[in-house]
Amino acid sequence: MRERALEALRNGETKTAINKMFGLGINTLKSWEKLEEETKSLANRPLNRKPRKIDRDELRKYIEENPFATHREAAAVFNCNESAIRKAKDKLGITRKKNSKIH
Repeated sequence: MRERALEALRNGETKTAINKMFGLGINTLKSWEKLEEETKSLANRPLNRKPRKIDRDELRKYIEENPFATHREAAAVFNCNESAIRKAKDKLGITRKKNSKIH
């Protein structure tokens, strides 16, 4: 669709007309034009993501060795926030222990 929309633009169609034909926003067309101009391609740019601060394998090992450690204690070991520990544990599928009381 990117190629067809930009081809229509090169053939003299207005951005408003292309917007109506393809259901695209004008900013989308502008970004595609810029992408093609910069990279000579319409392929998506690679994502530039930061490396993870918490090594998940090390976190799993830490939790196995310290099953009763709090998020605060783990955060101190990994030099990050408690919320980062919570999110990493969630991604690993590790939940907090629940007390089961027998009545």
